Amino acid sequence: MYDLTGKVVFITGGSRGIGRALADKFADLGAKVIITYKSRIDHRHFKPRNIHYFKCDSADSKRVKQVVDNVIKTFKKIDVLINNAGITKDGLIMRMTEKDWDSVIDTNLKGTFLFCRFVSKNMVKNHSGKIINISSIVGTTGNAGQSNYAASKAGQIGLTKALAKELGAYNIQVNSVAPGFVETDMISVLSDDIKQKMFEQTKTKAANPDKVADFVAFLASPDSDLINGQTFIVEATQLKGKEKKYFKNKL
Repeated sequence: MYDLTGKVVFITGGSRGIGRALADKFADLGAKVIITYKSRIDHRHFKPRNIHYFKCDSADSKRVKQVVDNVIKTFKKIDVLINNAGITKDGLIMRMTEKDWDSVIDTNLKGTFLFCRFVSKNMVKNHSGKIINISSIVGTTGNAGQSNYAASKAGQIGLTKALAKELGAYNIQVNSVAPGFVETDMISVLSDDIKQKMFEQTKTKAANPDKVADFVAFLASPDSDLINGQTFIVEATQLKGKEKKYFKNKL
């Protein structure tokens, strides 16, 4: 794998799900890892791994700046920023409240903007950095009942492309990862019937968060230095019937 010893990796929304897998992955690779969380944190999991954490609402500009300034003051730099913090408040457009729309856009999209805004200043100063925005496949395909979430994730992809052009001259690569369905708390609350319908429509199955973390680790490594402004869909394909038989016979 990659040796990221000495690198400072800052992950938003790192307390559970994909964020937790990311934090563990980068700690295993030797990086100095800092995460943010909004409501609760499992001290027993992160402290033994020497993963630092700050309570932070990603939509709160003042708090975001405080946390970023604190991290830079303590660690002198931020080499990798991973914008992972996100929420869902699903509902059909005719029933969706303005509050539910605003809260998802503020956390998922505005939060990504705020962290990019404050962290990029340090990266420009150092003429080096990686920004990885964790979007979603829903941001590329849309999904009924998730207009706010889909809009926020599509917005992250647009932001990624714009920042790649702005920051590329400073040796800063900005890319996004759009996971399909991943085994996280967001998916676990759905009924088995809904999940089965989703998997049948997309021909995929739920992926392990560690697999997403593996790919993000590649984007954070020097091996991705020539990749900028791209969005990568990461999902687990589910073969059925004739497809399974075909590949089994070929192998």
